Amino acid sequence: MRRGVRLGIDVGKVRIGLASSDRDGLLATPVATVPRGSGDVEVILREAGERSATEIIVGLPLSLSGQDSASTGDAREFASRLAATSNLPVRMVDERLSTVSATRALQASGRNSKRSRAVVDQVAAVIILQHALDLERSRGIPPGVVVEPDERR
Repeated sequence: MRRGVRLGIDVGKVRIGLASSDRDGLLATPVATVPRGSGDVEVILREAGERSATEIIVGLPLSLSGQDSASTGDAREFASRLAATSNLPVRMVDERLSTVSATRALQASGRNSKRSRAVVDQVAAVIILQHALDLERSRGIPPGVVVEPDERR
């Protein structure tokens, strides 16, 4: 298992959930919810710098069948923007059902999902990042696919 803090990201149309791991890559915890739009990449990169992150993990929203979903292209474009702007490696990891799992976990804890939308995004980011950490620990190789920066940006 590689050492170093990883930043996990759940990209949504309105909000972006952020999570962070510890230096040993054992546990993901919620960090913040960032409004989607102007300056979002800069906020995320600032957060990565403050935490001395070594890598950014972005959730790849595939359909249950493993095919691209309506949100897949948007997440890929966002990850490409991050990769083009950052000196850190950016990886995309399958995030099927992370938001559904996050919503169910919050409902099970008694939270109203309508008033907890920002928290849902953070919990989804935690689920994405924890999944990536667990995959790396079990397989012994970094998870997902490295995003190559789009030089045209």
